[in-house]
Amino acid sequence: MAEVAANIPVPPTPPELMREPLVRNNRSFAWISDRVAAITEGKAPAWWWAAFIPSFALLCLLVAMLAYQISTGVGVWGNNHPVMWGWDIINFVWWIGIGHAGTLISAILFLLRQRWRTAVNRAAEAMTIFAVMCAGIFPAMHVGRVWFDWWLFPIPNFQGLWPQFRSPLMWDVFAVSTYFTVSVLFWYVGLIPDLATLRDRAKTRLRQFIYGVLALGWTGSNRHWSNYEKAYLILAGLSTPLVLSVHSIVSLDFAVSQLPGWHTTIFPPYFVAGAIFSGFGMVLTLLIPLRSMCKLEDIITMRHIDVMCKVTLATGSIVGYAYGMEFFIAWYSGSLYERFAFINRALGPYWWGYWLMIICNVVVPQLFWFKRVRHTLWVVFILSILVNVGMWFERFVIVVISLHREFLPANWGYFKPTWVDICTYLGTFGLFFTCFLLFLRFLPMIAISEVKGVTPQADPHHPLAKPNGGHHG
Repeated sequence: MAEVAANIPVPPTPPELMREPLVRNNRSFAWISDRVAAITEGKAPAWWWAAFIPSFALLCLLVAMLAYQISTGVGVWGNNHPVMWGWDIINFVWWIGIGHAGTLISAILFLLRQRWRTAVNRAAEAMTIFAVMCAGIFPAMHVGRVWFDWWLFPIPNFQGLWPQFRSPLMWDVFAVSTYFTVSVLFWYVGLIPDLATLRDRAKTRLRQFIYGVLALGWTGSNRHWSNYEKAYLILAGLSTPLVLSVHSIVSLDFAVSQLPGWHTTIFPPYFVAGAIFSGFGMVLTLLIPLRSMCKLEDIITMRHIDVMCKVTLATGSIVGYAYGMEFFIAWYSGSLYERFAFINRALGPYWWGYWLMIICNVVVPQLFWFKRVRHTLWVVFILSILVNVGMWFERFVIVVISLHREFLPANWGYFKPTWVDICTYLGTFGLFFTCFLLFLRFLPMIAISEVKGVTPQADPHHPLAKPNGGHHG
């Protein structure tokens, strides 16, 4: 029977079922090291300076706006009665959402053994850290008396100023600070083998010293790899519940209130899906131009773009379902106030914000059903930007439209952002892109060792494998 089975010809795999390799053109270990390290080793290209200078200018604008707000007071914002939360909380939730894709790609997909994550996880992790930094600015300023922010930490003192642990603001502080700490550790641990690669390739004493200190004495020995993989697995396990808990806790800022439009149990899963949705949108926005400008088409392939588009489609569909379910629950609840809140979203003074949200978050992602759309980079780039525009308007709808009309018509108002609101928001883009561009310039944006691990020659039984094919190229 075995001989008969061995003689049966195996039909060739149809072209439509063949997957594109994760690293194209059978690139060698040395080529991968050279290509990724070249971004940090050579002179800064013209496009880097063209992006860095305006980003740094916006960062200076942010510093000026924060100094102005602290010296003058939060009255310079457009917040009014009844819209006590304005652009500050909108932007806080938006930036926190963007920071979710990095840990999802790194932690959850690592535990699920999704090998395609290796080309995009490093940049996504960096994006997470910088987005959380931008997000943290807004609640710290929203407190009003910034010099009392330290009261939020459980530090015993002679006055007994313990924080109010029943306040969702406290939950945010602990959730976001824990998420930021674990994300930084996870990002840094993953960097260690690549820092050793840059150390070994360094041509100046200063670079060799700095990268050597950061590499923590990495030699690539069997023991080092064993300890590294254990630490990486533990941090992935710690990060996974944080991905789900952080935005769930942020959603409880709204859901624990008694306000129509906020007081709903669907908010935690709805916020988490929206965060992953916007996070993947930002990853696509950043990586599509970078793969071309840094000549990384053989590492960040169309397969990576295709999979991220599918994740965006799936999470966008969940968000669209949540929008419909909100209206159903408002009708099913029998509450006149709840019904009015949702009718006011769609047909009230801010109808344009609601329908922009629907178009960008529900209609636009459906285009990703089509392979031709997913494989047309300029279309994917535009759609990814629209995703983040739509998610910003989602937070605008939740915060402003739910607040601007209270139970009594005498308390109705209309929110308009001030120039300080707008300049502060633009300034956070300066902080984000300044940090991200510095990351690109001095650290490898691709996980060199992980990308090598998914190449055919990493398999010791593959014909391309070499006996001494180490990870340092």
